[in-house]
Amino acid sequence: MSQKWSNKNLPGALHFVTGNVLDRRPIFRQEGNCRAFMHELQDLRKSLECKLIAFVIMLDHFHLILNPRDGDIRSKTGIMKSLSAKRIVSLYPSGTFETVDGNQVWQESFKSLALWSEWMIRQKTNYIHANPVRAGLVNTAADYRWSSFHAFYSNDVEEILRVDKEWWWPEDVDKLRRAMGQGQ
Repeated sequence: MSQKWSNKNLPGALHFVTGNVLDRRPIFRQEGNCRAFMHELQDLRKSLECKLIAFVIMLDHFHLILNPRDGDIRSKTGIMKSLSAKRIVSLYPSGTFETVDGNQVWQESFKSLALWSEWMIRQKTNYIHANPVRAGLVNTAADYRWSSFHAFYSNDVEEILRVDKEWWWPEDVDKLRRAMGQGQ
């Protein structure tokens, strides 16, 4: 039986992450919510040493490709979801996101898949950038504002939409060898 790599903390790997809004509410129709999410994502990038490779914010979910320096994708995603939820909730009247357990923006879980090959990285990046076109939100990937398409292919983007051009940390090769059981 093969080993399942989903939602594993794997130092040195890029991770394709998907998170859904609770009850799939289309909260990202509002620019303020997109900005709130992106501000927290950029803070994650800088303060928690997490490289942001690609992203898209859809109406009710997001997709990211991340490379956390320590490989701890579970805690980095949890922190980002928690802080972005607080920021989004603060934009609304009291009770808008209230559930039995308090305010909740996101579904409890998320999905993460380690990307082990150049083919997988390209496939997921293309998937991210084409997602708004497939959903009928725009005619071309270049027409959608809340994705990394422009940052990925040029440098002419506003700060909150930036991605890392250098995807790997210097120590990633050794981390990947250890994770795959190949030693030093």
